[in-house]
Amino acid sequence: MQQIKIFDTTLRDGEQAPGYSMNLSEKLEMALQLEKLGVDTIEAGFAIASTGDFKSVSEIANIIKNVRVASLARALEKDIDAAAQALKKAAFPRIHTFIATSDIHMKYKLKKTEDEVLETTREMVKYAKKYCEDIEFSAEDASRSRPEFLYRVLEEAIKAGATVVNIPDTVGYTSPHEYHKLILGIRENVRGIDRVDISVHCHNDLGMAVANTLAAITAGATQVECTINGIGERAGNAALEEIVMNINTRKDIYPFFTNVNTKEIYLTSTLLTTITGVKVQPNKAIVGDNAFAHESGIHQHGMLEHKETYEIMTPASIGLAENKMVLGKHSGRHAFLDKLKELGCTLDDSNIDKLFAEFKALADKKKVVTDKDIQALMVRRHTKIPEAYRLDRFVVNSGNTITTTSSVRLLCKTGAILEEVTSSYEGSIDASYKAIDKLVGKSFILEDFLISAVTGGTNAQGEVYVKIKTKQGNVYNGHGISIDIVEASILAYISAINNMIYDERN
Repeated sequence: MQQIKIFDTTLRDGEQAPGYSMNLSEKLEMALQLEKLGVDTIEAGFAIASTGDFKSVSEIANIIKNVRVASLARALEKDIDAAAQALKKAAFPRIHTFIATSDIHMKYKLKKTEDEVLETTREMVKYAKKYCEDIEFSAEDASRSRPEFLYRVLEEAIKAGATVVNIPDTVGYTSPHEYHKLILGIRENVRGIDRVDISVHCHNDLGMAVANTLAAITAGATQVECTINGIGERAGNAALEEIVMNINTRKDIYPFFTNVNTKEIYLTSTLLTTITGVKVQPNKAIVGDNAFAHESGIHQHGMLEHKETYEIMTPASIGLAENKMVLGKHSGRHAFLDKLKELGCTLDDSNIDKLFAEFKALADKKKVVTDKDIQALMVRRHTKIPEAYRLDRFVVNSGNTITTTSSVRLLCKTGAILEEVTSSYEGSIDASYKAIDKLVGKSFILEDFLISAVTGGTNAQGEVYVKIKTKQGNVYNGHGISIDIVEASILAYISAINNMIYDERN
């Protein structure tokens, strides 16, 4: 079977979308999980875009050893120079350069003629080739380009040394039938196309990104560009999990394979939502909360008789446990390790010890610890940002006839202990946040605040996601989880502040 290579652009195209920005530590964390997931290429960023982007590409290139790392670059020498510099330490570097080829882009954005675009393509691919062997060339807005001109541009890129040519549906305009025809036309009319990978990059403006991507691979595309949870500019990109599980589930239509370890899909999706604070909708294909839920009596009856009546893939295939074994405060380390293995969680001994201690602490508060509880602990354990501040304790005094007060005590990385008591007419969380602001000596704008329950019931762990904005306009994410919703809110706020301090120091 033909391999379909997975080019993940979560950290570049995905991270550009409003609400999905990540700091350096979060990008490194996500890159390591993408490597574990088994993608073939990680597009780490747009090196020329900012100092932060350059550093993230450079750091990801330094830590990723088994996967190609790419940086985007316009077809300009300065962009290519920056990409090459950022990728210096990559084990498998790729420079990804692009120029627009549609009439509307050439006329209004580039203000270039066809001959000028051809010349730029030829010269810039050749220029990039002096830095590394692996060069990807993208014809921006290819799906709205005149095919005859597109063929000429792609030929020039291949002759200049491109190893991958990408055919983006930049504005999500095309349909599966049109896109299939376009890829077939490229295969039949572009000289040298058999020597390179044909890549596709589809946007979801009309809800067709995954359908268009699948149509392209049946026409001969060998690389797909996608993101976790389908995040990206405007309506997003083609969702990695949907493409991969289509290929895995419908071998009769898609006789291909990928290197993706599908059992890491759910954990990767959950990690992204934890980092960004943006959850997927419950009915999202593959990773939504309802994707494997059956409430209708008819469906439940069918499932009890034979699972394949209403389930075309198993929860286990994406890393969700199928059995109902639950853990509690009397469960031992062996049972806990078996559950971690079942859930696809791999940790070193020191982290297992810490996670087991957190599990036992949670089990003392809850009678039953579910798979989702453990996965929530696992995602929290992923965080590697140094803690400039850590919650020691808090005490809240509140009621419907008194002014709420909150006493918060923080432990500093320096060893200092800080404590503050603040009152608020607006509740426990507001009082606690005001106390923390005083302790750290800064005030923040709370851009977003989201509470959700990990499981059902009054003893469910609560997850809180916050976004805070500094006076300089920088936005930072924070995540907290606890059986006490006020504690979860405080932990999320401190997490965001630690993110800010780490980012400012790095």
